[in-house]
Amino acid sequence: MVLGMSLANFTLLHVLISLLGIASGLIVLERLLRNRELGLANLIFLVTTILTSATGFLFPFKEFGPPHAIGALSLVILAIALVALYYGNLIGAWRWIYVVTAVVALYFNVFVGVVQAFEKIGQLRVLAPTQTEPPFAVAQGAVLLLFLILGLVALRRFRPPTA
Repeated sequence: MVLGMSLANFTLLHVLISLLGIASGLIVLERLLRNRELGLANLIFLVTTILTSATGFLFPFKEFGPPHAIGALSLVILAIALVALYYGNLIGAWRWIYVVTAVVALYFNVFVGVVQAFEKIGQLRVLAPTQTEPPFAVAQGAVLLLFLILGLVALRRFRPPTA
């Protein structure tokens, strides 16, 4: 039991929150790329991504491992994003700090999604049963390259209105 739910129900809730975080994060990324107002999707992205990382620590575990390190790092990055957004108002250096932290937080969610896909989807698990095989490395490398490119483009294009 976790938070009064069976482990299966808690896992489902965690996955749904994660998927909502990824979906809303992709909307935010699109808005960064098109220099649009971030809107409600940004709040949903930040809240669900924080919840994704926080709820990850509630799963039973015996030792601190890579998923916990990614979750902790994600929470630090999201704290910086919140400061850039709400304290810095995306003005000056806070603009690029927000863009970088938002894109990195979304990347971490997608990175973990790829890991989970290779663990849970039979056809992918066959291709990379230990996640050290080339198909897994290629998939993660492609995701990283995509986020690096999109992040750099977002840095160049996103210019929030000045207050």
